[in-house]
Amino acid sequence: MARIIVGSVYFLRLDPVRWAERQPFPPLGTLYAAGMLRSQRHEVSFFDAMIAESVEDWSAALDHIRPEIAVLYDDNFNYLSKMCLSAMREAALAMVWAAKARGLKVAVCSADASDHPDLYLTAGADAVITGEGEHTLRELTARWTAGETDLSGITGLANAPRREPIRDLDSLPPPAWDLVDMVAYRRVWLAHHGHFALNLVTSRGCPYSCNWCAKPIWGQGYAVRSAVAVAQELAGLVAMAAPDYIWFMDDIMGLKPRWWGEFADELERLGIKVPFKCLSRADLVLREGAAKDLARAGCDIVWLGAESGSQKILDAMDKGLTTGEIADATAALKGAGIRVGHFLQFGYPGEGMDEIGETLAMLRKTGPDEMGISVSYPLPGTVFYERVQAQLREKRNWEVSSDMAMLYRGTFTTRFYRHLHKYVHRDFRLRKTLARKPTLKGLAFVAYCAVAIPLSWIKLQALRLNTP
Repeated sequence: MARIIVGSVYFLRLDPVRWAERQPFPPLGTLYAAGMLRSQRHEVSFFDAMIAESVEDWSAALDHIRPEIAVLYDDNFNYLSKMCLSAMREAALAMVWAAKARGLKVAVCSADASDHPDLYLTAGADAVITGEGEHTLRELTARWTAGETDLSGITGLANAPRREPIRDLDSLPPPAWDLVDMVAYRRVWLAHHGHFALNLVTSRGCPYSCNWCAKPIWGQGYAVRSAVAVAQELAGLVAMAAPDYIWFMDDIMGLKPRWWGEFADELERLGIKVPFKCLSRADLVLREGAAKDLARAGCDIVWLGAESGSQKILDAMDKGLTTGEIADATAALKGAGIRVGHFLQFGYPGEGMDEIGETLAMLRKTGPDEMGISVSYPLPGTVFYERVQAQLREKRNWEVSSDMAMLYRGTFTTRFYRHLHKYVHRDFRLRKTLARKPTLKGLAFVAYCAVAIPLSWIKLQALRLNTP
């Protein structure tokens, strides 16, 4: 058996806005990889980039542990990994170089490596795993441990056939939770938020066809864990680390009919109710009993991929939803005592000021509790990318998650969309403040907005006239 270090590659400190939020979550995908390797009786160490100071910490870990194999395994459940942020790419390449400088065998598994395997192979990686990685990693490390250099016949490696997605998720070894420095995570959460949050997943992948969404890991496939298995893992996590809150990181939670009801039933049987947030779709939330089951299970907030208040834009995205369903789902969740978040996306082709106005009107009408804004991001392998390929700019990746740069020549400029981001957030906060009894601080904010919002709108109109 081999001595192996498994490291995540998303450094929270390299993403300034996310670092300022201080909401670190253990890299769950990396922990699954570590769990798979330990099931093969390898001696496994874990490097957690999420709470590391810098890439230099990786080099220090290599010198301390002196492994034979280094595995860079991204947390593919973290939506930020799909963006392939350039700051994280540079960090990952530096990790490859550091491991190769010490004579190690190096394997890489990430969304960015799946899209650009040659970039990592040229940097020195001995193998790049494309797509879902656990079984490929198991075979790869078995060959290396046996002293073999011929990797032919291993599906799931770059330049080899893609491996079929795992269907029976309950058969996988559990994540190596015991390798996580829970004390460090708890310290950050309590200091900045007064509670401690951890993360789980109930499924992998997404079967929907939104044409801007990249799926470099699971493709179009979707697999779901049993509700009983998820509830029991949550029970074990509660016993081990006592989290106050859970983030279910699924792309889409609750696709399987009656899953939420089965989950709520098992939690009630176990006597567990931990508040959680998740991401789902409006049409799934509108199924009979769904909102009630979510509330029974302890759901605090559901984030909906609303994207736009314009039906024209939703149809262009192949979203498969109507603006009416988004409004009805928001109301249904609120009626069950569950908060609602809307993810919005500006800048999709065909969106002008009329369509932006429809999105603002939807926000004001539905009144979600939370909101997140991005601009359309062309990712390799998507229909959207192919549509705008001729308009792509030299810059192909955001540096950090708050970049908000237009990567193709859209309707308006990057300056316009960055200012729109500020305007919409300010308007949203004002309406939330007015909806409740304002404090003295709230009244001061209302007074500020009475001047700032009209001026901001004037600036937005001026930016609208600029040529992209």
